[in-house]
Amino acid sequence: MERKRNIDTFGVVALIAFSLTLGFNQVVIKVGNDGFQPVFGAGLRSFGAVICLLAWMWLRGIPVRIRPGTARYGLLLGAFFSVEFLLLFTALDLTTVSRTSIIFYTMPVWTTLAAHFLLDGERLSRMKAVGLAMAFIGVVVAIGARGGGGQESLAGDLCALGAALCWTGIALTARAPAMEGVGASMALLWQIAISAMVLIPVSFLFGPPIRDLAPIHVWAMAFQIVIVAFMGFLIWFWLLGRYPAGQVAAFGFLSPVIGAFLGWALLGEQVGPSLVLAAALVAGGLLLINRPPGGFRFRRRSA
Repeated sequence: MERKRNIDTFGVVALIAFSLTLGFNQVVIKVGNDGFQPVFGAGLRSFGAVICLLAWMWLRGIPVRIRPGTARYGLLLGAFFSVEFLLLFTALDLTTVSRTSIIFYTMPVWTTLAAHFLLDGERLSRMKAVGLAMAFIGVVVAIGARGGGGQESLAGDLCALGAALCWTGIALTARAPAMEGVGASMALLWQIAISAMVLIPVSFLFGPPIRDLAPIHVWAMAFQIVIVAFMGFLIWFWLLGRYPAGQVAAFGFLSPVIGAFLGWALLGEQVGPSLVLAAALVAGGLLLINRPPGGFRFRRRSA
């Protein structure tokens, strides 16, 4: 696969479409929670994604092989992934899509901060520090914003924040030296296989697995399994392999904005001035954190 030095038109369109998919997925989870108990739904999604991924690996001739020295990191990936989606699905059951999206997609903020202390060559620049401060203030504003009507829950907000921190744990674990030779397929398999084994049994501690199930909830689950948990992850890694990682990551600023907008547009959620300010601060902060040293360069796709 040809490696591009800058993002072309195709890459821009693909990344915008990916951000739209992530934002829409928050709405899909929210709707799906009416039919499936959230923790059971998260486990069922992982189980379905395991089947899709194993079939894809078989068709592509990719072996399911645990490299020596990687098992403990794979188990850690699975543990972080399990807790992340237990918290995310619970957050979307307790609070709004708009609030969850703004808080959850601050993951690059916490990853950048943790990398500053834990990883060599990942020191905070002045611009990244400003971006981190902006996004952090945005999270405080989002959590503190109350009285906008609709479903607002401090517990849900904190679950969304916890999910973002677990996502950071996944990012840092995946960058361990022992994981350098592990492909995207095996990294994903560790996460979804372990989370399926953990979340489905644990879900019975949170109540009956099925709520008021209807066809729309089954379609919502199918979308999450095929489009998000399986295809979405693989497409993301394909984009990272084709384009500069910093320019790909920079498009993460769209996710909280899109999520907040779709919560308002599709679910009728109240998005007051405080949440708009929070989304702007988080998006601006993510843009500064991921901005390449020489700025962004885009070019038209070659014929």
